[in-house]
Amino acid sequence: MSRILLALIVLAATVGAVVAYKDPEQVARATDTVSELLRMRATQPTRAVQIARGKGGEFALKAKINGVSAPMVVDTGATSVVLTYETAQAAGLPLELLEYDVDVETAGGHTRAARLTLDRLAIGRLVERSVPALVVPHGQMKTNLLGMSFLDRLESFEVHADRLMLRGYP
Repeated sequence: MSRILLALIVLAATVGAVVAYKDPEQVARATDTVSELLRMRATQPTRAVQIARGKGGEFALKAKINGVSAPMVVDTGATSVVLTYETAQAAGLPLELLEYDVDVETAGGHTRAARLTLDRLAIGRLVERSVPALVVPHGQMKTNLLGMSFLDRLESFEVHADRLMLRGYP
């Protein structure tokens, strides 16, 4: 959205300068250039995912962690992506090398987690690489959380009615 606004500002400035010099041919060329830029932007495949609100009020989705399917719940209150031990194990993460030295507060109370980096986290057409994440010990959480370490990489995320729209950068 900000790029479109920038293009419109440039167009307005160009038109203003050209009109000041009374050169309609320049105005036409400037308009064509900006129109072409906007057309190119509109034809780029949009990287967006829409998620319906669940019956419990949450936004649940299927993600792929290093190619392995994993259920997740969007949690803007979570600083990081947080994985259950079971999901991390299924994704082939190096659990034997982890050090559980990060204090975290979960819905179930206080626990410790281990830091790691996910090679690839995909939600539909949104794919991010080298995503910081946490893993909690076995049995400490029931659900994986899609936290801000992923969401902050997006161009935007917004809720309208019962739909969450995640938009990646083009």
